Amino acid sequence: MHKVGQISKMLGVAPKTPLCVLNTSEAAAMTTVRFQSAQPSAAALERQKNKEKAMSKKAVNSTSFCQNIFRGIVASEQVFPYPIALDEEQRENLEMLVPIAERVMTEQNDPLLNDQLESVPEPTIQALRELGAFGLQVPVELDGVGLTNTQYARLTEVVGGNDLGVGIFIGAHQSIGFKGILLCGTDEQKAKYLPKLATGENIAAFALTEPSCGSDAGAIKTRAELNPEGTHWILNGGKIWISNGGIAEIFTVFCKTPVLDEKTGTVTDKVSAMIVERSFGGVTNGPPEKKMGIKCSNTAEVYFENTPVPVENVLSQPGDGFKVAMQILNNGRFGMGAALSGTMRTVIQKACEHATARIQFGSRIDGYGAIQEKIAKMSMIHYTTESMAYMVAGTMDSGYEDYQLEAAISKIFASEAAWFVTDEAIQILGGNGYMRSMGLEKVMRDLRIFRIFEGTNDILRLFVALVGIQYAGGHLRELQKAISDPISNFGIVMGEVAKRGKGAVGIGSGNSLAGDVHPNLSEAAALTCKAVDAMGQTVEKVLIKHGKGIINEQFVLNRLANATIDLYANSCVLARCTKSLNEGVESAHHEEMMTKVWCNESYARIMDNLNQLKNPEVLHNFKTMAKISEAVCAKNAPVQGNPLGF
Repeated sequence: MHKVGQISKMLGVAPKTPLCVLNTSEAAAMTTVRFQSAQPSAAALERQKNKEKAMSKKAVNSTSFCQNIFRGIVASEQVFPYPIALDEEQRENLEMLVPIAERVMTEQNDPLLNDQLESVPEPTIQALRELGAFGLQVPVELDGVGLTNTQYARLTEVVGGNDLGVGIFIGAHQSIGFKGILLCGTDEQKAKYLPKLATGENIAAFALTEPSCGSDAGAIKTRAELNPEGTHWILNGGKIWISNGGIAEIFTVFCKTPVLDEKTGTVTDKVSAMIVERSFGGVTNGPPEKKMGIKCSNTAEVYFENTPVPVENVLSQPGDGFKVAMQILNNGRFGMGAALSGTMRTVIQKACEHATARIQFGSRIDGYGAIQEKIAKMSMIHYTTESMAYMVAGTMDSGYEDYQLEAAISKIFASEAAWFVTDEAIQILGGNGYMRSMGLEKVMRDLRIFRIFEGTNDILRLFVALVGIQYAGGHLRELQKAISDPISNFGIVMGEVAKRGKGAVGIGSGNSLAGDVHPNLSEAAALTCKAVDAMGQTVEKVLIKHGKGIINEQFVLNRLANATIDLYANSCVLARCTKSLNEGVESAHHEEMMTKVWCNESYARIMDNLNQLKNPEVLHNFKTMAKISEAVCAKNAPVQGNPLGF
């Protein structure tokens, strides 16, 4: 018993009450996460209650780099070596397609004209059809181009470098619009719908968002009921802000349907996904919305009034709507990172062209430290975004299925990186950058939506943190049970004792990337491993402190998410730079400089985020900020008056 006590003391993970962690990742992502100052609805409270009942989840094993970070483990399988999943034929096809895509986008497409017209002219649409741009990942036998994710990413990068509005037009069509059919459809559904969608004869739209349903998909009001004959679902409701909503013929619609639980015999409302044709009848739309950016993409409200949908048009099964939505969004997010990599490459080029030609105070401005710092940071952030986008695409093409956190991080990082890079470019160009003719003000307007749609970055950060905590918590709970019977669970317990014992005497947890990275990057890799160790320790303490209440600790969750984002970014640049150094590519030394600086600065950010979670003063400040917010919201205005008194 004395030895058991020593083991428990060394592990230090056994709280008095059983540890509870998050429900399934689908529920974490698709149900609302309650904000401290908000007053949740009765339905939201019921969903949270059900979620907490299901929070006990057995430990599972994953090769996901990001999930294992939460356990303080460096799982290198999915990131090293850097995955370029192209065979010789795929590379040759891509090398042929990229110049054609660049020619169409630069010679045929006019971004400023599209912005002015608030539509894409028919000649440009026809050129995109001839390119195959409407069915890039649809199999060749269904009239598509049959590209892999990596190939798709490269062509998406070309579009993003020229016109984000066109990118949304074709992306909303294939990345989410008909992606549900491609991923979850039956052979019959694919054969019926994909050929005309792939050729651009029909346009698709993804219809999820409603006035009462943004990030909280469980609040959907659109509803479908079976007709008496059981042959059709009768669909009623409305959707808002639907990309391609005014021009689409085919919609992937999410709605509530009554679903019978065969085990209990009860009927409950669950979200289902359906393929809806405009030709079914009862489908109308509002006028195009007047938007800040991506003006050439059609965005409209869509209404369904007694629209009959054949029962065979349900995707997967009735009640599987959350699952279908998650598959679509997780699968499509990597494309945003690739597109925005293209945007940043173009923006950096414009900034450098100006900086190297502009003379001020007798010297070119690219020789001044302030401008050099901007261009260096823009370049490092672009390199990281690009590395991450192709890492996720390569991971998917390599056959791994557990990439949901990596895809979410790629979306978060790319959307914020592109905004930063474009803002800095405008600053470098000064007044020229502010002028419409330069094109950067359009890019800035277009970019703002990317932090909002396909999962707001705020919700995705919570998703990353909660799914990671769920994964770590399952293993921590398994360890907690093992400690109560260490003899029967000797392997589990002693494995943790060895890991924690090393940490206690300062020789590290055993995390190492020395065998994965180029020797020139060993110090940067060691810093990353050290940060992963700190992450695991922090997550464990947070879980023990908050238990299932962690779902409401958004200050904590955001900082864990930020640390995770930086750690994954580190792994991507280390893997890519290692590949470049090993192959001796021309830019290898330049990539090495960027990687080293990035990892050094990233380590400081990671540790700052983690240290904030154990700093009483910072935690107190957050509680004070919550009170400040409550006071301002209660008044719907700043609480203080004008300093002049009127």
